[in-house]
Amino acid sequence: MSLEGKGPVPARLDNNHRVYALDQVNELREMFAAAKPQDALRFLPRRRKGEHLQVIGIANFKGGSAKTTTSVHLCHYLALHGYRVLAVDLDPQASLSAMFGAQPEMDVGENETIYAALRHDENRRPISEVIRPTYFAGVDLIPGNIEVMEYEHEIPRVISGGGKGGALFFEQLREALRQVEDQYDIVVLDTPPSLGFLTLGAIYAATGLIVTVHPAMLDVASMSQFLLMMGDLIRVIENAGATLRHDFFHYLITRHNPHDQPQAQIAAMLRHLFADEVLVPTAIESTAVEAAGLAKRSLYELEPGEIGRDTYRRAKESMDAVNAAIVDLVRKSWGRT
Repeated sequence: MSLEGKGPVPARLDNNHRVYALDQVNELREMFAAAKPQDALRFLPRRRKGEHLQVIGIANFKGGSAKTTTSVHLCHYLALHGYRVLAVDLDPQASLSAMFGAQPEMDVGENETIYAALRHDENRRPISEVIRPTYFAGVDLIPGNIEVMEYEHEIPRVISGGGKGGALFFEQLREALRQVEDQYDIVVLDTPPSLGFLTLGAIYAATGLIVTVHPAMLDVASMSQFLLMMGDLIRVIENAGATLRHDFFHYLITRHNPHDQPQAQIAAMLRHLFADEVLVPTAIESTAVEAAGLAKRSLYELEPGEIGRDTYRRAKESMDAVNAAIVDLVRKSWGRT
């Protein structure tokens, strides 16, 4: 195609190899899908008519369970495979925003977070106004900063004051996302390390939940408390007449050292307790992930030579396997084989 002058014009390396940027790859995907409609999904896997927006919540109120690391790698993996992704940072610490180049203290102004679309006063904005593009083609972002905490303070006042919508606050995030669902295939929610009103809204809005857990006894004990509290809150939601609809609910073992015997025992215990609800792939602990994180990048952005080849390969194979398993859950929920 390039020789015939068709499609996007790639850059050239010194050795004359062609280099296509991701937005150019997506342009090629659309061209191939249009040229071969019978194989369109192979080239362009975006959701089709009748397939609902997938909202994936990455949750656990234990800090250090790699929620943000999981979220950013999932967003990048999805975009690299042709999906349209919206990343939503629900954490006041805003680590996900920083990973996408939006420094919460400097680049995210007043009323520019998800709180702007959920607040209960005259300053509420349409969710489309707080979505911003990122440098990563195919991924848009609703950033976070300390302002997100205002929602946790506001909802008790609204409920106690009998304000309109206070009783059904947990529906707000789902309703806000419906305003832009035609623009995306998958939404990734990076939740805060707490079980507050915003996390509850995320659990209700999600069509699928991934609970990240580090295989250490304190982390598992914390997760069990999270599940108990979540169960109580879900009953409150159901008593209010609402219904939770999750296509899938799975546990993901993160920061996993397969050569650590205590971790191996705890991982085996989790698989015994939760069986198929624990994803088979695990996100291994790796210096490659740490090195990428220091530069506010994912594994998919590391340049050759920045980390040892074997270390990088093992880490990337692990992350690819985790993300592929999540994509498989999404495809199954859409009824695709």
